[in-house]
Amino acid sequence: MHPNPVRAMAGGLAGTIVMTAMMYMVAPMMGLRMDIAEMLGSMLGNNWMAGMMMHFVNGTIIFPLIYTYLLYAWLPGSPTVKGTAWGVILWVLAQVVVMPMMGGGFFSMAMGGMMAAGGSLIGHLLYGSILGAVAGAPEARAVTA
Repeated sequence: MHPNPVRAMAGGLAGTIVMTAMMYMVAPMMGLRMDIAEMLGSMLGNNWMAGMMMHFVNGTIIFPLIYTYLLYAWLPGSPTVKGTAWGVILWVLAQVVVMPMMGGGFFSMAMGGMMAAGGSLIGHLLYGSILGAVAGAPEARAVTA
């Protein structure tokens, strides 16, 4: 059994909005500059808007569908715990694979070190828990008379 993919994508959109807001509003208060759109855009002709679009496609479509069809049945716990675990998996992949590829270093060492990696972890935990909570929420049932 797996959750409804449309609900998963809705949860992914909500999680991506929260994560993005945190990245651009909360991170600067911590003295961090976290600009995923700039980093992803660097692979797309240095186009910030293309990077932001890629960020939202990943968070709203690709990652929720991977979660729904490949991981949901294998992850332990409630839907929210499953989503949170998916957020941790995404964070590890981002810190070990994506950040070094984009010049941010292993665990964001070139972008603020543990503060940046910790901020990224909080964002990914929020993303995953929102995705899991929305995707796994009980379906509304029609009331019959």
